[in-house]
Order: sequence, then structure tokens, then C-alpha cells
Amino acid sequence: AALNPWDVMLCVSGTAIACENALVVAIICYSPALRTPMFVLVGSLATADLLAGLGLILNFVFQYVIRSETVSLLTVGFLVASFAASVSSLLAITVDRYLSLYNALTYYSERTVLCIHTMLAGAWGVSLCLGLLPVLGWNCLHDRTACSVVRPLTKSNVTLLSASFFLIFLIMLHLYIEICKIVCRHAHQIALQQHFLTASHYVTTKKGVSTLAIILGTFGASWLPFAIYCVVGDPDYPSVYTYATLLPATYNSMINPIIYAYRNQEIQRSMWVLLCGCFQAKVSFRSRSPSDV
Repeated sequence: AALNPWDVMLCVSGTAIACENALVVAIICYSPALRTPMFVLVGSLATADLLAGLGLILNFVFQYVIRSETVSLLTVGFLVASFAASVSSLLAITVDRYLSLYNALTYYSERTVLCIHTMLAGAWGVSLCLGLLPVLGWNCLHDRTACSVVRPLTKSNVTLLSASFFLIFLIMLHLYIEICKIVCRHAHQIALQQHFLTASHYVTTKKGVSTLAIILGTFGASWLPFAIYCVVGDPDYPSVYTYATLLPATYNSMINPIIYAYRNQEIQRSMWVLLCGCFQAKVSFRSRSPSDV
């Protein structure tokens, strides 16, 4: 079959995603200091995005080299599980940030570690189940009328996935609004303790709210068009509509390492140590706390 330019772009996107997140996973595994709950969550997100990138590459290879319905189901299931784990890890990071602010005094405790591990186990377990659904028979290989805009997934399958995404997005939106309230309240209390409202108070508050808006806005802009199209789209529509909404969704996995990993100073230092081997910091690095936004 002739190469589809959209498939090529998805493969290129998958390659970039895999390379970016493989570096993050290597840094976290290489550095014993990066074992805090925050970095465990970042590692989960990077692992999920790494698998998603590999899934996009494998899907391209098997689509043009090994044409098989069984292989197609496996790659699609792999992609569903990987992207579901990525979105679930983003939710877990949001919950962690909220808890680190709401329960700041008890955050660094055994209970927090157990809570985070439980969240991740549940997120990956649900994601694996969602990925297995098409493989176990929830597909439209034998009933073309049941196909969705994402073949070979059925309409009911993509509706379930889209509904799950909308629910996660609403939960994240609610938590980030609460985080903004806590950040603004803390900044205001600090300013009142100093007996006057300084310009830095407004700058700090504005910066925190802007960062949260960028995080949530990037996530929504990447995934919302594809999730909405999966619900309202028809399989008879041109496939270019599916590609045009799916490609931006993959960019979220490309942006995640920049937002959640490479901005952290501990990861920056570990990356230099990993890549250069001889880097010695002459200045002290302050590790970002989970509550940093």
C-alpha cells in the first residue's frame, strides 16, 4: 500500500515521544535520589508515554510490513492501554499536587506513599483492562457496521473511552481550581503576615495560576478534539478527520516531559550527570516540592 502521509507523521511523532520519555525514565532509574512520590508519578507518566510512542512506531511498521488483523488488534489495544495510562498518570499527578497543598503537614508520610502506589496500581490496572477489550472481542472485525472512527474499535468502545476522558478532565479541572484557591490563599496570608501586600504577592499568584492554566490548557487542547470527534464522528467520514484530531492528541505525550520532568532542577542535574558523567554542580540545586506549580 502507498504510504499515507498522516501515518508517517504519527510515526515521527511516536519516535520523538519515545526518545523524550526514554531519557526521563533512564534519568529516574539512574538516580537513587529520585525516589520520592513525586518522581514515582513522573516516572509512571514517562513510562506510559514511552509505551505510547513505541506503540505508534509498531502500528506504522505492522500496518505496512505485516498486515494482519490479529497484529492490528494487538497494536491498537497496546495504544489504548498506553494512552489511558498516560491520562491516568496525569490525573494521579494532579491528585498528588492537591494533597501536597491540602495536607501539607502529613504529606511526607507512609500513608502518602501507600496512597500513591495504590493510585498507580489502579490506574495501570484499569488502563490494561481497557487495552484488552478490543483483543478479547470488543472489536468490529466481523461487523463493519459497528465500527467507529477508529477502526477496529467499536462505537461503544470509543464512547466508553471518551466518557472516561471527559470524567478525568472534569476531575482535573475541579482539582486545579481548588489548587488555585489554595495557592492564592497562601500567598495572601504570607503577604498579610508581612503587614502589606507587595508586588511579589501578585506576581507569585499570577505565575502559579498561569502555570496551572498552561498545564490544563495543553492537556485539554490536545485531547478534547479527538475525544469529541470519537463521540460525534461517523465511520463514513473521511479518515483525514480522524488523523487531524488524533495527531494533536499524541503531542500531549511529547509535551508532558517538558512540563513535568525537564523543568525540575533535580532531573536537570541528574540528566547532566547521566549524559556528561563529569558534571559537578557549583551551585546548590533546590528540588521542587510536589506543591510547586
